Amino acid sequence: FETYATEIGFIFEEINYTLKHLESWSKVKKVKTPFTLFPGKSFIHPEPYGVVLIISPWNYPFQLCLSPFIGAIAAGNRVVVKPSEFATETSSIIKKILNEVFKENEVVVVEGALEETQTLLNQKFDYIFFTGSTGVGKIIMKAAAEHLTPVTLELGGKSPCLIEESANIDIAAKRVAWGKFLNAGQTCVAPDYILIPKSLQDQFIERLKHYITTFYGQDVKSSNDYPRIVNNRHFDRLKDLLLEPKIAIGGELNRSENFIGPTVMKDVEWSDKIMQDEIFGPILPIIPYDQLEDAIKNILNYPKPLAFYLFTEDSQKQKEIISLVPFGGGCVNDTVIHLANPNLPFGGVGTSGIGSYHGQKSFDTFTHYKSLYQQGTLVDIPLRYPPYNEQKMNWIKFFLR
Repeated sequence: FETYATEIGFIFEEINYTLKHLESWSKVKKVKTPFTLFPGKSFIHPEPYGVVLIISPWNYPFQLCLSPFIGAIAAGNRVVVKPSEFATETSSIIKKILNEVFKENEVVVVEGALEETQTLLNQKFDYIFFTGSTGVGKIIMKAAAEHLTPVTLELGGKSPCLIEESANIDIAAKRVAWGKFLNAGQTCVAPDYILIPKSLQDQFIERLKHYITTFYGQDVKSSNDYPRIVNNRHFDRLKDLLLEPKIAIGGELNRSENFIGPTVMKDVEWSDKIMQDEIFGPILPIIPYDQLEDAIKNILNYPKPLAFYLFTEDSQKQKEIISLVPFGGGCVNDTVIHLANPNLPFGGVGTSGIGSYHGQKSFDTFTHYKSLYQQGTLVDIPLRYPPYNEQKMNWIKFFLR
């Protein structure tokens, strides 16, 4: 179910949405022309950048490769695709599909690891689209700068989930549990940590436990709906983040299967190791707060997140909090689901990303909009030509004010 919903079905929807709107997106658009430029006309011509490089990650290897690819192809570009070396089976499928549909001079799929990626980055592309970590994003941007190549960087960070005192705790727990443990937490927009009033922490944990059991059963390890960590390296990294005394739910580990059960840690402090970097796994730290203002202040001490989630029933506080917290995209009273709307551009801000895509924004990302002013020849107003005099100065002051 998760694979279809987050990978295959997502791509079907993106293709159909693009096909439905592509004709209107790709039209030359006439725009208004100021009276001072009479009798000319003004137009915007969309054109492809040229040859585009798309480097995709392992966590949603099908969707995060083909979603930007759809926008690049729709805009008329030729594309070099570099899937993740950590999802070799999916990479092979992507190569098979694209090789069957496109010619070699239209689309090329390059499989491999670091060496192949570095070789690609040494080439001059007209646009680079990268999805991955902030650290690698800096390397991509540095390589692109050598050729002044524009980039879109879809990165990550610690995406907070703030639960305000008026929130529906049962709904919050249900939707947080879904968004956090989807793909075993290996989702760039998963809620990274919870901020909740101290008086509501235990109630929230009790409801989280209920929904984890509801979703995955008493024995999560045997559930067909709960995936594994991608490899041993990431398993070991996540294991090192656990603080045994603070584990309120879960904590079950099995390295031979790369299994980490849904885990919740309570009374976490900002200085704890788990709060230093993006978790990217099924471990959910909860930080209780006394004053809402302090919680917001602490969020603002971190780099701008890719996502932000707010649970509240207070419309005034919702308005205030959303205006105070910068983030790429997010939800009120839900998690993750904003990605499913093609009318909402998806992307980060600051260290969580540069640029955005999905829907028309994908077409826009891979399109250069060429401005064109078309002048007539029957009338040639002499005002702009030398020699200049006081009368021309008075006219120009009249028009340009």
